Amino acid sequence: MKNEQIYQELVRAGSLVANEQRKTNQLSILVDQTFDISHSDLSCLYLYEEREGNRLLTLEAQRGDFEVPTRLSSNDELWEFLEECEETLILSARNPAFFHTAFLNPAMNSAVVLPLVTATTQLGYLILNATEEAFFGSEEFYFLDSFVRLSSGMVQSAQLYRDLERQFKEVELLERYQENIFASMTDLLITTDAKGQIHYFNPAAVEHLGLKEELVGEPFEKVFNASFGKKVLKAINEAYVQGEPRLGIEGIMKRKEDENMDFRLNISPLRGKRGKKEGLTLLFTDQTRERQLQSKMESVVEERRIVKDMFARYLSSDIVKTLVDRPDLVKPGGDKKMATILFADIRGYTSFSETKDPEYIIGVLNAYFSEAVEIIIKYKGYIDKFIGDAIMAAWGVPIFSEEDDARAAVECAVELQNLINSKDRNFFTGDASHLRVGIGMHTGPLIAGNLGSDRRMDYSVIGDTVNVAARLEGVAGPGQVIITQKTRDLIGDKFKVKALEPVQVKGKIKPINIYNVLKKIE
Repeated sequence: MKNEQIYQELVRAGSLVANEQRKTNQLSILVDQTFDISHSDLSCLYLYEEREGNRLLTLEAQRGDFEVPTRLSSNDELWEFLEECEETLILSARNPAFFHTAFLNPAMNSAVVLPLVTATTQLGYLILNATEEAFFGSEEFYFLDSFVRLSSGMVQSAQLYRDLERQFKEVELLERYQENIFASMTDLLITTDAKGQIHYFNPAAVEHLGLKEELVGEPFEKVFNASFGKKVLKAINEAYVQGEPRLGIEGIMKRKEDENMDFRLNISPLRGKRGKKEGLTLLFTDQTRERQLQSKMESVVEERRIVKDMFARYLSSDIVKTLVDRPDLVKPGGDKKMATILFADIRGYTSFSETKDPEYIIGVLNAYFSEAVEIIIKYKGYIDKFIGDAIMAAWGVPIFSEEDDARAAVECAVELQNLINSKDRNFFTGDASHLRVGIGMHTGPLIAGNLGSDRRMDYSVIGDTVNVAARLEGVAGPGQVIITQKTRDLIGDKFKVKALEPVQVKGKIKPINIYNVLKKIE
């Protein structure tokens, strides 16, 4: 190539590298241009890398249809020579005595090795091979040497730019992360610069102190002179002068449009390089707000305690847990519900109790009630009350699911009757072995809530649904589970039932349809 042509090719190839910002693309252009312009048989770029504690030269890019090594040992005499001189090496022929590594394939007979170096870094080597001996002359040398040196600087500049860009993004992320932390703080944060001027305040300070963006750069003492007492302002000044933190300072901040804020203040000096003073960090804790939150929390805890005390003895533990977590489900006063009510009364109890001692009667009832209560709770029923020898329970209060409640209530009643009829029962023994239970049930709307006076209040249910269930308990014979049409409709085909003659109950104009539940269909 003539000098003019060398210059033109150098400018053109250099422009291609300069216009590309990605390092891998720049290196690819370097290999392509040197291969095409020099008409070599091989053009390969090897870069240094650390792998498992060893420094290797790894193939980064290649042109030419010859097999070449993917890695070269960095301990070879060729690289030691080039690292020392940092000059381009031309080998016109193979010499069995030295620099074998420059020939990347057995078919190659001449080589050029060009170091990729910058002022501070050894990047790697560009190796060109040709099958012809003495292939690379002075013209190729001038172009290749100039182009590779020019490209090395461009590659390094691009790498520095990308490193700077990456560091900038990391700084941005850290700043954004810091801002998010400050924004999420409930404490009031204000920082000042070395001159005592306001440098930053977080959203909590804006909300509670009414600070505005235009106050940034204003002297802290000027802005807050009327808000703090002399004691606080003195502590802030001493922290700055002495360069020591001041913790746990308490005071009252005067606010224009709101009540005064009872605060606790921690002051920390900000220092730069070599301990140079750069301002203060002031962290205010609004103790007035903390007390309000504490009061709210205590109120919630007390509300949950009341709910737990109200239901723990009469409901299954999982329902009680739900109510403790969601006390809003138990509305103050009364709340309309759709529920299934069960009344279970002992048949033959009156005549039985007339001839027995009270202690014995109480023992019989407690043994029966203990077993019955466990079954009711097992089926997630609410034990409303004990009325003499009768139990009143409800399904659908305080949490309801109409069909599920009806099925659970009827299944509970069937299991209770099965237990009473069982020879293995632990109650109704001896003189009480003839006792049986009649159960009446009805599903419908009612009011559930806290009933009573200021001195005593209980959660209970009232309404026509309760009255109908109570009347049906009087209709039920020993061992029967009597339900209404409404309950029958809700339980579907899960139970075997027998229709009975409609009955007239007190408070109803027309007779109501009733059924005897015989058993659960498995």
